[in-house]
Amino acid sequence: QLAEFDLYWMEESCQAEYPDELAQIRRAIGVPMVIGEATYTKTGFRPLLEKRAADILNPDVACVGGILELKEIAAMAESFLVAVSPHNYNSTLVALASTVHASATMPNFIITEYFLPFVEFCDRISPNQLKPKDGYIALPTAPGLGVDVDEAALARHPGKVYPQRKLRHPADEH
Repeated sequence: QLAEFDLYWMEESCQAEYPDELAQIRRAIGVPMVIGEATYTKTGFRPLLEKRAADILNPDVACVGGILELKEIAAMAESFLVAVSPHNYNSTLVALASTVHASATMPNFIITEYFLPFVEFCDRISPNQLKPKDGYIALPTAPGLGVDVDEAALARHPGKVYPQRKLRHPADEH
C-alpha cells in the first residue's frame, strides 16, 4: 500500500538490531529501506548488509567514529550494491563538513541530511559554515575541513545535557 505514494524511502521501520525482520519488511513493502542512524560501528552494519535489510544506509559521521569509519562503511555497502545517505542530525558545521568531504569519495553516495534548526546557531560561531545552494553543498577548498569555528563565540553557548531517550512501552500510554 505504501508503494503507490512513490515514497523516496522508508526509514527505520524497526530497530537495526533485527536485521531478519528488516529484510522481511524490505521485501514486503516495495519502497526503498533506509537504516543505520543509530548503528555506531562497521560490525553493526555488517548483518544489515549480509541479510539484505536495506537499500540505503545512513551512518552518522559524528557517531560512527569519524570520516574514515564513514568511508569504510560506505565501501562495505558498495560491495552489496547499497547506497549511502549519511545521517547528519548533529551539526551543520563540523559534522556536516566531515560528511561532505567523506561523501565526495563515495561512489554510492546519494544525499545527506541538512538540519535547518542548527543553521542560525552555526552562523553565530562560524563565518563560513557550509550551506546548500540550489540543493547542493560545494566541497570546501579551504584548509582542513574548510570551516572555521569562532571558539570565543562557541564558549558563550555552553552545551546542554539532554535526557537519554528510551523506547516507549504500552505502560507509557495514557
